[in-house]
Amino acid sequence: MFSFFGLGKDRTKFGRWLDRKEITQIELEELSGLSRRTISRLCNDKEYTPKFSTVTRIKKALKKIGESVPDDYFGM
Repeated sequence: MFSFFGLGKDRTKFGRWLDRKEITQIELEELSGLSRRTISRLCNDKEYTPKFSTVTRIKKALKKIGESVPDDYFGM
């Protein structure tokens, strides 16, 4: 299956990881309870460093769907 995820976007390491896993930002927003702006910043803003609590919520949300992401994907 050919995927258009991430085509032509300047993404963070985490954003590219989501694209490879075909996890949408909306799906992550719903699972984590974080705002659309926060998820967008995690995926697109290379200067953004999230709070520890934000990373924890992302990791818990990903665990719900059987995924995990390394800490270094968040610029911490």
